Amino acid sequence: MDVEADIKKYGFPQWFKSKEHEFDSCKFGMWLFLVQELMLFGGLFVAFAMYNYLYPETFREAHHHLDKNLGALNTVFLLISSLTMVLGVAYTMRNQMGKAMLNLFLTFLLAGAFMVVKYFEYSHKIHEGLLPGALYSFAANPSTPENPQSLFFSLYFMMTGLHGIHVVGGMVCLLWIMYRIKIGKTTAERFGAVEFVGLYWHLVDLIWIFLFPIFYLVV
Repeated sequence: MDVEADIKKYGFPQWFKSKEHEFDSCKFGMWLFLVQELMLFGGLFVAFAMYNYLYPETFREAHHHLDKNLGALNTVFLLISSLTMVLGVAYTMRNQMGKAMLNLFLTFLLAGAFMVVKYFEYSHKIHEGLLPGALYSFAANPSTPENPQSLFFSLYFMMTGLHGIHVVGGMVCLLWIMYRIKIGKTTAERFGAVEFVGLYWHLVDLIWIFLFPIFYLVV
């Protein structure tokens, strides 16, 4: 079956009944994907809450090794990127592709800035020996069964690292969307792909909104 020929002739692949059917089906699939992502991170948040309850003093002491300023800077980057993502979708729907490309590119740059900050954060932790599990070697505050500092950093690297992978995935999706716009496959009539990437990006931002306070602020 020639999908491209179907799209050119009918405006949608022929296994859908209409453009609206195609859009609604794809959007439903995207929401299912986002729900399983929430379940994945939800389990990790529950694990953090349980261990924080068991070792409150340990976690409170460990979180002082994180740089709140860098965490706040990354929060600003992602909040602004949500705005530029929304604008990118809106301009695509209005067929203002130049402005759409600009805002999507700004979203990509902000995501890159986020990852650069995480690189410096991780580099500092590695240099200090503030690492997960058996790799923990911070001499000034050793990890013991009664004071499991390494447990905090195991959760920190697992949760922020998984989130970072999602950020990189979002950057790849943004490049894909910009390429589709450039070659004319994403238009005001077929804007679903950019909207679905936007939904994914907002989830990535939302997860960080929860990660930032539990690790950097309120432990």
